[in-house]
Amino acid sequence: MEVNKAGELVTATGFQLQGWNAVNGVLSTTAPPANLSVQVGSLTAPKSTTAVSFDLNLDASGTFTPVQSTFSTSIEVFDSLGTSHTVSLQFKKAAGAGAWDYTMSFPGSDRTAGTAATTPVATVTFDSAGKLSVPAPPPGTLAPVLAVTGLVDGASDMNITWNLYDAAKQPRLTMYSQTSAVSANSQDGSAAAQLTHIGIADGGQVIAKYSNGQQIAVAQLAMASIVNPESLIAAGSNNYQLSSKSALPAIGLPGSGGRGEILGGSVESSTVDIAKEFTNLIVYQRAYEANSKVITSTDQLSQTTIALIR
Repeated sequence: MEVNKAGELVTATGFQLQGWNAVNGVLSTTAPPANLSVQVGSLTAPKSTTAVSFDLNLDASGTFTPVQSTFSTSIEVFDSLGTSHTVSLQFKKAAGAGAWDYTMSFPGSDRTAGTAATTPVATVTFDSAGKLSVPAPPPGTLAPVLAVTGLVDGASDMNITWNLYDAAKQPRLTMYSQTSAVSANSQDGSAAAQLTHIGIADGGQVIAKYSNGQQIAVAQLAMASIVNPESLIAAGSNNYQLSSKSALPAIGLPGSGGRGEILGGSVESSTVDIAKEFTNLIVYQRAYEANSKVITSTDQLSQTTIALIR
């Protein structure tokens, strides 16, 4: 598959691929199929970060006195213009058993006010098994939210939620007797990204890959089925065309209505049985050798007969 100068997807032999193009990010296969196209050099719009998460452990041996234990980490987030910012998370051991105070902050240098945006100091508490108990899982309590206003680059204000629990309502924070460390983190924003690669996935979806690693389905290949395929005329390069006896093609999705499948990144295997052909080659070689010996023996007899005459 290639992209021609008009941005249309074509085969290696120059034939246009047809199917359904995504419109405003929505892929619908109800309309008639058309030539597939992709905007080469296009940019995806940035997405402002609205939620972050940290899978981390706080050391159970942390102390409040005489030396207060601390731990900090950070994560990159993006505003509505795609500008990158750093959100920091700081922990300090609190006086209670299993209690740690925390705060989230956004750098003041990225705000017109010149001061950092922070969340009020709050406390997380762990039970005797090292499991997060306060705040409780949703909907019991609301997740901490960092409100950011007045961005220097003119982007929209941000409200960044820190998800303390995963989708299954399991805590992302633990307090075990191990060094304080982050094992994973995530955020849902992204910067503007450039198209870098186009490929076909299983099922015939055309996938656009962007420089930020994001992959988006931008089109869907259509597949035609004909009730009497033996009537098609070979046009070369694995292409076929309709004849006067061919039924009208029925267009639909791959894998539906008796149509074949499309496997992304796959190469069709040869229909030749290699083992069988090697066996035949050995048989033919032995037959050739036997026939050549017959000719050699006949020649020797002829030479002997001529010698006797002389």
